[in-house]
Amino acid sequence: MAATVAAAVRCLYADLDGTLLGPGASLLRGADGRFSLEGVRALQACWRAGVEVLLYSGRKQTSVFESARLIGSSSYIFELGCGMVLDGELEWLTDGIVPSPEAGSIFDQVSRSGTPELLLERYAGRLEYHTPWSIGREVSHLFRGLVDLDEVAALLEQSGLGWLRLVDNGVVREHAGRMPGLPIVHAYHLIPAVASKARAVARHMQARGYTPEECVAVGDSREDLDVASVVGSFWLVANALEQDPALEDELARRARVRIAEERFGAGVYEAVVTTLATGA
Repeated sequence: MAATVAAAVRCLYADLDGTLLGPGASLLRGADGRFSLEGVRALQACWRAGVEVLLYSGRKQTSVFESARLIGSSSYIFELGCGMVLDGELEWLTDGIVPSPEAGSIFDQVSRSGTPELLLERYAGRLEYHTPWSIGREVSHLFRGLVDLDEVAALLEQSGLGWLRLVDNGVVREHAGRMPGLPIVHAYHLIPAVASKARAVARHMQARGYTPEECVAVGDSREDLDVASVVGSFWLVANALEQDPALEDELARRARVRIAEERFGAGVYEAVVTTLATGA
């Protein structure tokens, strides 16, 4: 099979938490919490077919680096597309909002804008830092809670902070108990408005010389869904809709999106073997 499809599929873009990784952020746990090899088999199928695997995640750079190293990849996308490492070389995708000795990290620059304090004050009880994962980041301020993103966007624009946006990167069930007054808890990243997972994937494709038809992506969040606009085929793992039924409304406006029957790593494996076998 590899000899016939390797030229058709050249790269798999895979999200980590809630997608390739199962419960507890484990590569070796399935939806039922039991030992599972489906995620590993997806990686093995890509290797056999000569397909590059590129991890894209909201995690900070050091975390995605370790995950990429574990699967033998020298390239990855971190902090929701704010940065990309291509064969060991770092590229910021934040259009001039970059770290410097004078300005400090991008995280520091966002802090000095006063935006985190504005959001935490306006949405008290509905938004809080997503500790401990909010600590030690280079770019994004990471929150958990439940807010209206359109309302937040309007607030930022009215406050002269339109160079930033709050991004929904999926449901966080493990920590919902810390905010019992909310029906569902999402992870939100405050990042430069120009940055996105889709833009970072497109930049990687450009650097590698991949066409959209040669690329497939898998994810579980609204931000992941935007990647469907730059790749030939996008898959949403089944647990995404189970955790956030409101994603159904998004699907009606998206092209080239398929829903996997399986969850987590098994859903990635389903997407990989189906795409390798059919090219779609």
